[in-house]
Amino acid sequence: MGGESTTRTAPHGGGATKAPTAGRTGQRLSNIAVALGLVLFLGGFAWGAVIYRPYTVPTSSMTPTIDAGDRVLAQRIDGTDVHRGDVVVFKDATWANAPMVKRVVAVGGDTVSCCQKGKLKVNGKVIDESYLPAGTPAEITNFPTVTVPEGRLFLLGDERDNSVDSTAHLTDAAGGTVSRGAVDARVDAVVWPMNGMLERPTGFETLGGLSSPGPLRTVVALVIAGAVLILGGAAYGPFAKRAAASRARAGTEHTGGR
Repeated sequence: MGGESTTRTAPHGGGATKAPTAGRTGQRLSNIAVALGLVLFLGGFAWGAVIYRPYTVPTSSMTPTIDAGDRVLAQRIDGTDVHRGDVVVFKDATWANAPMVKRVVAVGGDTVSCCQKGKLKVNGKVIDESYLPAGTPAEITNFPTVTVPEGRLFLLGDERDNSVDSTAHLTDAAGGTVSRGAVDARVDAVVWPMNGMLERPTGFETLGGLSSPGPLRTVVALVIAGAVLILGGAAYGPFAKRAAASRARAGTEHTGGR
C-alpha cells in the first residue's frame, strides 16, 4: 500500500512544481511588457509635446486644405528652415496681433507674380498649385511682380477669394512680405477632423527642395505600440488566473476519474 501511494504522489507533485514556475515567468514578461509600453506611450507623448504645437484655425482662408475651426498640429521650427509650399504659423504685427496660417509661395530672392493663364508665376516658372479648389484661378485679380527681399517670405491663403494675405499688404513698406523670424511652426497635419498629413506641394519642386515631413507618424506609432503593450501586459494576469483555474478543474476531474 505504501509503495502504491508513493508512486501516485510523485507525478502530481512534479506537475505542481512546474506550474508556479511557468506562472512566475509569465508574470515577469507581463511586467516587462507593461513597463516598456509605458516608456513608449509616455515617451511618444512627451516627444510630440516638445516637437509639435496645436492650433485651431479661426478662418476659412486656407480652404480646402484647412477649414475654419480645424485643429492642426504644427512642428516647431526655426524660420530659416522654411521652404516654398510650406503651410506655416506666424505672427506679424503689421498683419494682425494673433497667429495666422498661410502658405509660403516665395522666399528671399524670388520674384512672384500673377497671373499667367490663371497660374501663379515664381522665378519665371508657372506653378501648379494642386491644393487650390478645383477650377479656381491662382488669384482673383493680377498683381505686379514682387521681388522678395532676403530673409523674408511671400505668403498666400489657399482660398484666394477670401484670404487677407501678402496681396492685401502690397502697399506696406515690406511689400506684403513677412520676416522668416515671424514663423513659429510648420503645419504637418489636420488632426480634427482627422484629415491626416498635408499633401506635398509638388508644384514647387522645380524651384528647389521641399521640406521633409516632421516625425508625427513616428510619434503616433510609438504611442500606439505603447498602448498595445500596456493592454496586452495588463490582460495577462486575468488570463493566467482563468487558465490556472481551468487546469485545476481539469486536474481535479482527472484525479476523481481515477
